[in-house]
Amino acid sequence: MLLLCFAGLLLVAALVSNRADRTILSTSVLFLVGGIVLGSGALGVIDITPEDPTVELLAELALFAVLFTDGMKAGWSDLRSAWKLPGRALILGLPLTLILTSLLAHYIIGLDWPTSLLVGAILSPTDPVFASALVGNEKVPQRLRRLLNVESGVNDGLALPFVLILLAIATRSDVHYTEILVELAVGLLIGVAVPLVALGLERLPFLKASHHYEPLTAVAIGLLVLALGQVTHGNLFLAAFAAGITVASVGPEQQSSFEQFGELVSELLKLAALLVFGALITITVIADNGWAGVAFAVLALILPRSIALALSFLGTGLSAKEQVAAAWFGPKGFASVVYALYVLTSGLDNGTQVFDLIAATVVLSILLHSSTDVVVARWFDDEWEVPNWYGRLRNGR
Repeated sequence: MLLLCFAGLLLVAALVSNRADRTILSTSVLFLVGGIVLGSGALGVIDITPEDPTVELLAELALFAVLFTDGMKAGWSDLRSAWKLPGRALILGLPLTLILTSLLAHYIIGLDWPTSLLVGAILSPTDPVFASALVGNEKVPQRLRRLLNVESGVNDGLALPFVLILLAIATRSDVHYTEILVELAVGLLIGVAVPLVALGLERLPFLKASHHYEPLTAVAIGLLVLALGQVTHGNLFLAAFAAGITVASVGPEQQSSFEQFGELVSELLKLAALLVFGALITITVIADNGWAGVAFAVLALILPRSIALALSFLGTGLSAKEQVAAAWFGPKGFASVVYALYVLTSGLDNGTQVFDLIAATVVLSILLHSSTDVVVARWFDDEWEVPNWYGRLRNGR
């Protein structure tokens, strides 16, 4: 039944995709809402529970595919030339967002500090998929598009150690810091080494992929990285992004041949994960958290990132318009969903409450961000100006 529902929604999405690309309609919202309506919380057509291994597997595969294809959009040379802004967003903005979100969770929801910090870590990564019209619009300044793409690709993996450590503290388990650092290092090593070896082999005189099979070279690299990451317990998400960057850096032909196919695969997995995620929650998920939960979800999407990036980008020369767009487009997506599922199966005393709170925030984020990316992209296209009061406030006048 899950496959039947997915196929039906996919057909509808394909038929309305042309209009969705030009309006605030969104195929992501279609699958999310479809999952909520068809799930056990409403019609009961899709019968799936958080404990079903399909849930976590699909979410991980979707996030892996998205990070792998995102990494292919920027090689090492591109990252070096554009690292100033993403570096500030990651080194300063990510920890600040985590801390500010945890403050909201503690004082609005009343969670204890370890759990509040855990919620902050889960909601600190961003997802470029739900701002695709902005990231993919050439009228939007390249440095802003690259900032959002690089930041969101890297922060998923960087947030994972914080999630694991804070989850262990919240559940009163032993925290193995060395093990977490090793997982990060192994993931990075796999993500760089596998593409280098594979593409090096293809350059040998007697080994060459045919034009027909050339896109499968990148597919094979991705699958090898995924399999080795699982076997060695390396950080899959950091490995995926590193592998994508490495392919883009040393294998431009493979990158070009894989691009369209890779985008389609990651899109299919993303939509399937959204359908399943929607089926796990109720149609009233936002209201079910009470007024405190609603207030938290709204404020968590507006305040922490805006404040964190405003502080991080002081003295960078980023225009007020670009700062507004960067501050707003911090959508919560697959990483937050995957990490929330970890919490749900971790044995945390209030794990269900944490999952519901994160689910409400992610749902609200998807609805808002995927419906406003086209609008904000048009602001740049139409030479929209940020109000004078914001520019004066940003410059301290």
